[in-house]
Amino acid sequence: MAAHSSEEGLRFALLGPVQAWRDGVELDLGTPLQRSILTMLLLREGRAVTPTEMIDAVWGEDAPPRALGALRTYVSRLRAVLEPGRSPRTRPELLTSVGRGYALRLNDVTLDLTQFERGVHEAETARRTGDGRGAAESLRASLELCTGEPLAGAVGPYAEHQRGRLVERRMSVVETLMDLDLELGRHADVVSELVALTADHPLRERLRAQLMLAYYRCGRQADALAVFAETRTALIDELGIEPGPELTTLHRRILSGDPALVPARAAVSVPEERTAPPEPTEVEVPELPRPAQLPAAVSDFTGRRHVVARLRTLLSQAGSDGVPVAAISGIGGVGKTALAVHLAHTMQDLFPDGQLYADLRGYGDEPAAAESVLAAFLRGLGLPPDVIPDGLAERAALYRSLLAERRMLVLLDNARDAAQVGPLLPGTTGCAAIVTSRPKLADLPAARLVDLDVMESDEALSLFATVAGADRVAAERTAAMEVVAACGFLPLAVRIVAARLAARPSWTVASLVPRLADERRRLDELRVGNLAVEATFALGYGQLAPPQARAFRLLSLPGGPDISVGAASAVLALNPTETEDILESLVDASLLEAPAPGRYRFHDLLRLFARRTAERGADAEAGGPALRRLLDFYLASAQSAHRLAYDGSTLAEQLSVTGPGHTFASADEAVAWLSIEAESLFAAIAQTTAQATAQTTAQTTVQALLPAADLLLAMEPLLESGSHAREFERRARETLAAAQRFGAPSSELRCRYVLGRVLFGANRLVEARKEFEASLGLAVEGDRIVSGEVLNALAVVAGRQRRHQEALALFDAAREVFREMGAPGGEALTLSYSARDHLFLGQAEEAIAAAEQGLTIFTEIGSSPGTARARYHLGMVLSRVGRLNEAVHHHAECLAFFRTSGQRVWEQRVCSRLAETFITANRFGDATRHAEQALAVSVEIGHPYGEALSLWVLGRALAGQGDIRRSRDCLQRAHDIFDRLGAPEAADIRALLDRDPVGN
Repeated sequence: MAAHSSEEGLRFALLGPVQAWRDGVELDLGTPLQRSILTMLLLREGRAVTPTEMIDAVWGEDAPPRALGALRTYVSRLRAVLEPGRSPRTRPELLTSVGRGYALRLNDVTLDLTQFERGVHEAETARRTGDGRGAAESLRASLELCTGEPLAGAVGPYAEHQRGRLVERRMSVVETLMDLDLELGRHADVVSELVALTADHPLRERLRAQLMLAYYRCGRQADALAVFAETRTALIDELGIEPGPELTTLHRRILSGDPALVPARAAVSVPEERTAPPEPTEVEVPELPRPAQLPAAVSDFTGRRHVVARLRTLLSQAGSDGVPVAAISGIGGVGKTALAVHLAHTMQDLFPDGQLYADLRGYGDEPAAAESVLAAFLRGLGLPPDVIPDGLAERAALYRSLLAERRMLVLLDNARDAAQVGPLLPGTTGCAAIVTSRPKLADLPAARLVDLDVMESDEALSLFATVAGADRVAAERTAAMEVVAACGFLPLAVRIVAARLAARPSWTVASLVPRLADERRRLDELRVGNLAVEATFALGYGQLAPPQARAFRLLSLPGGPDISVGAASAVLALNPTETEDILESLVDASLLEAPAPGRYRFHDLLRLFARRTAERGADAEAGGPALRRLLDFYLASAQSAHRLAYDGSTLAEQLSVTGPGHTFASADEAVAWLSIEAESLFAAIAQTTAQATAQTTAQTTVQALLPAADLLLAMEPLLESGSHAREFERRARETLAAAQRFGAPSSELRCRYVLGRVLFGANRLVEARKEFEASLGLAVEGDRIVSGEVLNALAVVAGRQRRHQEALALFDAAREVFREMGAPGGEALTLSYSARDHLFLGQAEEAIAAAEQGLTIFTEIGSSPGTARARYHLGMVLSRVGRLNEAVHHHAECLAFFRTSGQRVWEQRVCSRLAETFITANRFGDATRHAEQALAVSVEIGHPYGEALSLWVLGRALAGQGDIRRSRDCLQRAHDIFDRLGAPEAADIRALLDRDPVGN
């Protein structure tokens, strides 16, 4: 094989067929599935892979029932191939077990992909130093390693995705090599190579531009211009676009005979007037932001010199192979975060592209999800929220891509375990990571573990003097040493005690000694585990004034990640001004954090201490009422948000609101509040449900559950954004189980309705129908409006299942409920939705009448959200009956509303309908544009049914443009998604594809 310097040892190849050799002899890697597993392990570069990840990667959604057993068999076979002489009783050294997963240790292994990237890196270095010839030689040597289609012989979704990535990587290197050859005056030599490359990749504009420049420098101006003409035709025919600025600018310069296009050393092959040195075309590339997310530097950081020096040496190797990871572990309060932040600040010059920071909340009941942390990182790197993909794998891949070619430091604080950290680590050299955690992350691949011990006695004394005042400590040195010794030389304990002393000039150091000499406090302080610093926290807590202490205890009880001033006011039963003053005083006391203006949070250990203190205190019974006040505030606020988001609906009036809440100026502000507070709202629902089930009687449980179910229902507008579906389903099922157990029909009705909506959004129609039908017999007095909403939802499901007569009957029943209850908005909604079923039954006049009547009612009651939905349905009907201009008008109006209000599901629907209308009007370019927008939104919000619909209409639009290949591909993808979802549309597309196999 090309470019291998040695045949000795174990070698792997991925840049062609998946192969392996030991001492020059090729190994039998087995079946394609077995090769696929090996491929994934090699590409993870020594990082652990869980069985679930492997199964998804190799089989995707078609995994057999016994996939896990098959996976273990393949791993066992690979181990036998890779280590043939190993005894079954000996632990594998290459393909090792890490936790529940597997990792392939590559320390003494040669991998062609690693050699390839090393050669590219060497070329980049040579090019930066002016050695163009050396750079070109390095790139050619790297490309010789590419012996065919990457990962040939491997199968599965992961291999397909990585194959595409490696092909694109190779082409990028080829293009860079062509640039180098042109810079070196080798234009005559590369013409034939570029001709072959552009034939294989006709739509790569960079290759076309290079061929044009090579022809021109060879004196073949006509050929250069012909390449431009051919490229323009190909781009218009295939993609419907004009050439980009690089090609068009080069074309213009060739036409004008720009002498700067020909370097001086190439003057022999072109007219004399073209011998000026080239002037590179400047292309503006927007710079990504340089995040600086580190917490404030610890100005009084003391000690740890040896640890800091060792970690600096490790992290300074970020430019070499691999990503250096420092994993700092130790007991709570030992100073892991202070050390990590101090270290990160001292190394900013080595990471000029910025620093990312996240608190992973690993000590709490619900640690930060990797998906949420990645979303915050991506926003910090400059991505708008609406382009951030859903799903852990997609976000992690995009995150690593943005960090590639950059030198950045990532600080991950308070990690729970290696599984939480893994997706958050950079993937390429140049970056480094610092991780802090209480447990040792021994299964974090390639991490350097640092077990941080307590301070040396002189370091602890120095820290105490720095915070409390050097003169005071020098005057009472013996007492000061007793204090830090009583603190167990634990940095957090030393810092808190010193800070309290500094804030009280009348105290002496000696006055602290008897406080800390109490064995009960000192033993607690020295105990291992979560309460290791409880005595230190108690000392700080004991200095608080009564209002501060009460706030400290009660604010620790809610389960959300942070809390706003308004919510804290409800917990404390104080006005916002008084609440904010107390919160800020707790921030000053370092007992509370302020991550953003108006929002507050506890450190995990302090929250634990505060909760324990609340449970033990004289006001232990105050916790229940405080949490009920918070729930009332959240429910009242969510009711206001629901009322604005669904203007015209009276559903919000059925909620059991008993107190004041936040008010909003607009629907946009209301939905934004729901989005910001979502985690806290879901936490409140979970907490209320758990507490309700602990009540002493079934009656009190039933009463306690209803506000939680009401809050879940009031959060309904979040479903329109396509977000939080998992949280909705989880909390709905939890509360539903409690409602069924204790006989709470009103709560059960609300939970089933919300759960049905979530299932419908995922196109799980059979399950959604089951929940809605189960809801019908649950309504008690005061629930009629909710029953109307259930009937309406059940009708929509029936329509989606093409049971249109049944759908119309259900819409009539829902309309009767709304009319009886005096809810014109609900009546209008059923009319608008029923138009689709009339249309499918061939009742065009009835469809138009229903849609127009719904729009009229919504307009009369002044409901903007309702009007937008009514316009959507009317536009759909008008499009189907040929009144295309009117249809476009209505859809354009509602699209603007849905985009402004962030209702992504509706945005996708309208774009699809606009595309259908433009297809009918033979405006296939406009149809393609809107279908692609619909597809992009569906993918972003993780809406497979919408994705399939978008692909269907996109396939039709492309067929209209004559792009039969892409059209058929879109239709096939749409069919596959519909088929997976069990949707009837799959049969429609299958019939179309079978009837017209060439895709006309």
